[in-house]
Amino acid sequence: MKLIKSILFIFFLVSHLHIVAQQPTDCIDAVIVCGNSAINLNVNGIGIQELYGSNTCQSLENNSIWLQVTLITDGTLGFTLKPESRSIQEDYDFFVFGPNVPCNNIGQAIRCSTTNPEASGQANNFTGMNETETDTAEGPSEFGNSFVQWLDVSAGDTYFIVIDRPIGNSPFTLQWSGTAEFSSPPINETGSPEALNLEACDTVAPFDDGKSQFNLELNTSSIIGSQIDVAVTYHSNESDANLNINLLNSPYTSTSISQTIYSRLTNTITGCFEVIPFELSVTSPDFAQPSDFIVCDNYEDGDATNGQVIFDLLSKNSEVLNGQNPADFNISYHKLQTEAETDANPLAYLYPNSTPNMQQIYVRIEDANNTNCASITTLNLEVLVVPNSYNTTLLQCDVDGLNDGRTYFNLNEANSELTGDVGNLSTAFYLSFSDAEISNSPLNAGNYNNTFNPQIVFAQVIDNATGCFSIAQLSLQVSITQLLDYQSPLVCDEMDSEDGINTFNLNDFVVAMQTENNITFPITFYENYQDALLEQNELSSPYNNTIPYNQTLYARAENDNACYGISKVYLTINQLPELEEDETVLYCLNTYPQTIPLEAGILNDSTVNYTYLWSNGETSETIQINETGVYTVTATNSFGCSKSRNITVDPSDIATFNDIIVADASENNTITVLVSGEGTYEYALYNQDGLYASYQTSNTFYNIYGGIYSVAVRDIKNNCGIVTQNVSVIGFPKIFTPNGDGYNDTWNIEGVSNVFQANTMIRIFDRYGKLVKQINPLGEGWDGTFNGAILPADDYWFSVILQDGREYQSHFSLKR
Repeated sequence: MKLIKSILFIFFLVSHLHIVAQQPTDCIDAVIVCGNSAINLNVNGIGIQELYGSNTCQSLENNSIWLQVTLITDGTLGFTLKPESRSIQEDYDFFVFGPNVPCNNIGQAIRCSTTNPEASGQANNFTGMNETETDTAEGPSEFGNSFVQWLDVSAGDTYFIVIDRPIGNSPFTLQWSGTAEFSSPPINETGSPEALNLEACDTVAPFDDGKSQFNLELNTSSIIGSQIDVAVTYHSNESDANLNINLLNSPYTSTSISQTIYSRLTNTITGCFEVIPFELSVTSPDFAQPSDFIVCDNYEDGDATNGQVIFDLLSKNSEVLNGQNPADFNISYHKLQTEAETDANPLAYLYPNSTPNMQQIYVRIEDANNTNCASITTLNLEVLVVPNSYNTTLLQCDVDGLNDGRTYFNLNEANSELTGDVGNLSTAFYLSFSDAEISNSPLNAGNYNNTFNPQIVFAQVIDNATGCFSIAQLSLQVSITQLLDYQSPLVCDEMDSEDGINTFNLNDFVVAMQTENNITFPITFYENYQDALLEQNELSSPYNNTIPYNQTLYARAENDNACYGISKVYLTINQLPELEEDETVLYCLNTYPQTIPLEAGILNDSTVNYTYLWSNGETSETIQINETGVYTVTATNSFGCSKSRNITVDPSDIATFNDIIVADASENNTITVLVSGEGTYEYALYNQDGLYASYQTSNTFYNIYGGIYSVAVRDIKNNCGIVTQNVSVIGFPKIFTPNGDGYNDTWNIEGVSNVFQANTMIRIFDRYGKLVKQINPLGEGWDGTFNGAILPADDYWFSVILQDGREYQSHFSLKR
């Protein structure tokens, strides 16, 4: 005996279900609840309405299930009903009658609840009896909280519990509470439902219907074990088992390859029962469905077009077994399904199909340990057609210098004739028909050397989509006709590239060669003899040679797709004269009419090997010119190839003075020289002592002392010459020392000469403004005396009026 914890009820509403026998919708058919049994019932409706005037909760049966509960101990009894759907609209009611009342006089419900959980504002849709509630009835609609007070029960009491569903149809569970205990149902003494599973091979044709016979009674003694007062029945569904209707007979024929059977274990004393499911499995030898057996028609029977070949059926066994041990199975092949099912008339493993092109046969896979246990499947035998092929001839030239009738063939040249010019076909070649049949030792089709003349080889014509082939004969014949060698017209290298590579119009060669050989056959060109022989890598026109200056091509003449002859074609590209680059030279305009030489500029060769033509009409290698401009010379070698270069003669010249600007009589005297001319110029200064300022690119000199200077300007563009011009810079010495040492003994202004400012007036004053001397600007200057008397060291003032009218006054120091 044990305390029941929970019961699962699956309560379906099936609108079109027809149930044979009574359902537990009435008290008389109540389901006996025992132990921890789980009950699955497929019921609907109310049966007989039995709740008229029987409860204070103001409800009748809507969709109900009656349960009968018998206690074996004193205690308390409660439960919680939980719908599987937690929707608050899902509404379950219950009614409890008893104890120990008959179905025909159940009296008033001692507990009931018809509260609507949504209407009463409940947090969930649970209902039941528990220890905390004090009311014994509640509802309907919004009244109550869905729970009432549980029962105090005694051993041997029996109660009826009615579960009703006004709204909703989901399954539900009952979770029992309290201290009272139920009777326990019988148990499956095998320990697990899996131990009851039965397997049987499908040994009755048809073998693919998934049905077989099972002796269900094999499980009865195992289920009961040592128990007494236990009856076992078998049912096809759980509802039937719960209702104990529609018992199955044994042996039982299953309805599918896998079927669940429900065994009902009933205590014949208490009526408590348990339902135990187990599986019926219909087995048969496992196999993989073989793929279609597809082969090409062949010559084994002497006819490759009759759609019949010999199939090696044994080769399909491994595919059928799919990795299983071959020793565990027997596999046979049969023409008819009935023969496969009865294991009659097995076919030979090397089987010639009897129906051309497509035939279906049957495979029997049987258990080697139980030959009645077999699986049957189909195998399609398909024969693919071979492509049409055509015998043809291939003619080749013998131009290797040996007139032996042997040469190299490109067998692929015959493909169009062998295949009838049908697309998606390819070829392979063999020495013999037997080699071609089994694809043994294919020939090098692109470069095959025949062994005698003529020679027959055999060609497979292959359907690229299926791999099927037929066989044709290819006759190889060698021609000994010749084609004359050809020298292309001489051409010169191309200007600006000069790499020995040129462009040739091969179509022009064809016309010339046809004329020379007195033929009209088409001619094609190749870079080497092997390509010409095998007609591969044909050159297109125009063609650029790949070997600089001298290259030999090969020409092949074809007579109706047969080689007439092969010859050499010599391409020659002559080099252009090698000249110096274009250059620029300079001519000094001030030297006119003197001339300078211009040379053609031949490199790496003697100048006598060329003729010359200058743009001025002269024809010598060197010319003399005295005019600026561009001179073009064209040199032509003995091959008639010419090349030109340009010599540009640019002018240069000595400078012409435009102006010399002097800023003098200041702390920073400057001279700026302005010139014009065709040259590029540098500037220098000279005084009476020689070079004063070295040549410079700037035309301005700074910080120049007073004095007479010579400005020099030279052309550095072409060294056309130097021009000079004198210039005066006025300056006033700041001190002088008349001490007789021969250096700075007198004072005079600087930059005055017979040419520059000769009529300048100079007067000297002491610090008190007394005139002490008027000096000649062209003389030696003042010696520091007055009327022969030596004046003291002091600052003295001077006044200067230059010839050009400028006036200056300042002072200087006399030091002794």
